[in-house]
Amino acid sequence: MAGPSLRPHVHWAQRHRELYLRVELSDVQNPDITIADNVLHFKAQGHGAKGDNIYEFQIEFLEPVEPKPVCRVTQRQLNITVQKKESNWWERLTKQEKRPLFLAPDFDRWLDESDAEMELKEKEEEKINKMKIESRVPKDPFKHLKKGYLIMYNLVQFLGFSWIFVNMTVRLFILGKSFYDTFHTTGDMMYFCQTLALMEIMNSLIGLVRSPLRTTVVQIFGRNFVLFVVLGSLEEMQSKPVVFFMFYFWSIIELFRYPYYMLSCIGIEWKPLTWLRYTAWIPLYPLGGLAEAVCIVQSIPIFSETGKFSLGLPNPLNVTIQFSFLLQIYLVALSLGVYINFCHLYKQRKQHLGPKKRKMK
Repeated sequence: MAGPSLRPHVHWAQRHRELYLRVELSDVQNPDITIADNVLHFKAQGHGAKGDNIYEFQIEFLEPVEPKPVCRVTQRQLNITVQKKESNWWERLTKQEKRPLFLAPDFDRWLDESDAEMELKEKEEEKINKMKIESRVPKDPFKHLKKGYLIMYNLVQFLGFSWIFVNMTVRLFILGKSFYDTFHTTGDMMYFCQTLALMEIMNSLIGLVRSPLRTTVVQIFGRNFVLFVVLGSLEEMQSKPVVFFMFYFWSIIELFRYPYYMLSCIGIEWKPLTWLRYTAWIPLYPLGGLAEAVCIVQSIPIFSETGKFSLGLPNPLNVTIQFSFLLQIYLVALSLGVYINFCHLYKQRKQHLGPKKRKMK
């Protein structure tokens, strides 16, 4: 059971516009801090000089203050910031001339009046310089138009990949349809989404977004090569089960990516979506790359047999460059592309979800 109420040690400092109070209590629970009639009332359970008890105190300020203090609790202490109603320097903290025994100067933050004036002047100069720098930066007259375009682009892509994902999920798990008709039911929408995705290369090229051009080209070219060249030209490949897995992995990744970018355009960050955006790719991206590789491997015998896209050179040896041979080379390039994008995504994840990011929140 808690003992009688006690006064904690309180340290104070001031600036021209603010008062700082540092209450020496650790493990503070249920702090009750109010200001009424220019008197600060404090009461809290915590561990202080007299052990774990209820501590309380009152301070009647020398001059008027704002009635809404700001409190920040840490494991070792409790900090209170109080705004003065008028910007000036006080000769003491309390209305009573004799300083209360529990109150002492906070020498970690203490400044005399001249030093405080210098600090205030430096802050004002810094603010003025910042405003001057901002005024020199030309305003973009097309800012809202660009933002509107990016919002619409990400929204359309999100709706397109959502349709693909829902269609495939319903057909497989609810209607009991097979893997083999995936391309015939969702291929047109995938064509549309991946053709529209070419705009991402243009967006990066003209600086509309900050995405690196190299990784953007690698991802979009890789997908479109498999979609348009391999699947689009070989009917035999369109009924393969690997098409289902490839489309499914692609669509799940985009279900998190496009909403994240859309909300970022209007300055909104939803933490669960941010976590999914920079975490879901860890299993999905390698699986998507693996599905693309399997699709290419399965297409090589078909291209070899049909000779499609093979190039015959006019020479005495009658040499023909088989497209299937180029696909084998492309498999190496695909592995390199997956590695490049994996490193890029991992770096982004560290920036957004790493320890340094969490510490700043």
